[in-house]
Amino acid sequence: MTTSVLASAVVLATGIIWGVYWVPVRAIADLGLDGAWGTAAITLASTLVLLPFVVKDSFALRGKDRVGMASIALGGAAFALYSIGFLYGKVALVVLLWFFSPVWSVLIAKYLLRAPVPRLRLVAIAVGMAGLIIMLGGDGGVPLPGSLGEAMAFAGGLIWAFATAGMRVRSDLAPLPSALLFALGAAVTSLLCAPLLEPVPSLAPGDLSAVALQVVATGVVWWVLSIAALLWAAVRLDPARVGILLMTEVVFGAATAAVFAGERLSATEVLGGALVILSGLLEVWPTRAGAAGEVMRPKP
Repeated sequence: MTTSVLASAVVLATGIIWGVYWVPVRAIADLGLDGAWGTAAITLASTLVLLPFVVKDSFALRGKDRVGMASIALGGAAFALYSIGFLYGKVALVVLLWFFSPVWSVLIAKYLLRAPVPRLRLVAIAVGMAGLIIMLGGDGGVPLPGSLGEAMAFAGGLIWAFATAGMRVRSDLAPLPSALLFALGAAVTSLLCAPLLEPVPSLAPGDLSAVALQVVATGVVWWVLSIAALLWAAVRLDPARVGILLMTEVVFGAATAAVFAGERLSATEVLGGALVILSGLLEVWPTRAGAAGEVMRPKP
């Protein structure tokens, strides 16, 4: 198996794994860690797992770009909102609203980074906006998120777009310290949100071991291993392939929610969601020969 094929398989598996991330999040909530408390526990566990690997390297964070480090932590904050959103909205809509972030990325590249934006990216914006309006306002209402979970995913996608712009331009960290800051940013955000959403949980002593096992397993599988694997694979593939393969998250999220949680989307939600996915594909699609590996940089 070539490195390219292996990396593609890793990205595909990552999309599938994150497509079912809502399952352990809701399971942990059912065990007693409701609201943001569950995400806080998951990301704190991930932070503790990663910490020893970073601490032993005294130069892992020393002298690194502060804007880049802040951007990574901000990305973790965005993912925390995404994670919490699964408890307060339909899984498929939460995932789709998160995947609206490519539209924000194009707007940031054009107006903040002053990077050249091909016409295909502008088409992606129009398609994404149309999809968003149909998905959220297809029943004749105002096209706004209809639940707290949808609002958190939408805000998280916007924050993620700003975070990735900062990471792309300024980050100079290795994968492990990046993962640590990412988890730490998510943990801090979750702890800030937790008391605002649900009361402090009270777990029976007999439930602690089951909760701890679920929390640690979720943190290690999703926030440590899958993120590390994705970081390894992403640098070995062109961005278009990575973006397209990660779209499996939408498919598996919607399918598993329909089968296991009985969640169904209306016709307008399906149509709008399809346009959002198309927008994401247009955003990552190469616009000319050799553009697949191109990284947007700000003009001087």
